[in-house]
Amino acid sequence: MNNKSMANRLYGSLLMVLFLFSCNNNRIYEEYQGLEQLSWPIADTVSFDIEVPTGQNVLSTLRIKYNQDYDYYNLYVRYLVKDSLGQVVNNELLDMNLFDPKTGKPLGNGYGYSFTQTDTLPLRNFKEHEKLTVQFIQYMRSNDLDGIESVGIKLEKGVN
Repeated sequence: MNNKSMANRLYGSLLMVLFLFSCNNNRIYEEYQGLEQLSWPIADTVSFDIEVPTGQNVLSTLRIKYNQDYDYYNLYVRYLVKDSLGQVVNNELLDMNLFDPKTGKPLGNGYGYSFTQTDTLPLRNFKEHEKLTVQFIQYMRSNDLDGIESVGIKLEKGVN
């Protein structure tokens, strides 16, 4: 294969990747926070500061990246949303299944050793521009949850 042919293939591949990433313009916000030691200590709160655009109907998802070192099939997470004044506007306990309880097979997307599981978060419709703090706290009976690599949140435009 000559250099020109190889360059054309590389250029074509790059255009395809750019096209695929440009197709989804529904994303409002997306962020992940990696956890040191690939473990989530019980005392650590994962926080995200988010600005929601005016009048936007929002679909939000929690995203947990984990690996096979995780000892349980599910994960309990406390989900808190605070407004710009620090008032709690949402406080819920979520239960996410990371592995099938019968087979032990990972339920998230991924391959090899790491997987990502998503779950829809209960968020109300926003009528005005708001600054929010979204917090996640692990609620398992273990001081450290080994195998949790990162916690993320994604907000997308919902159906109006």
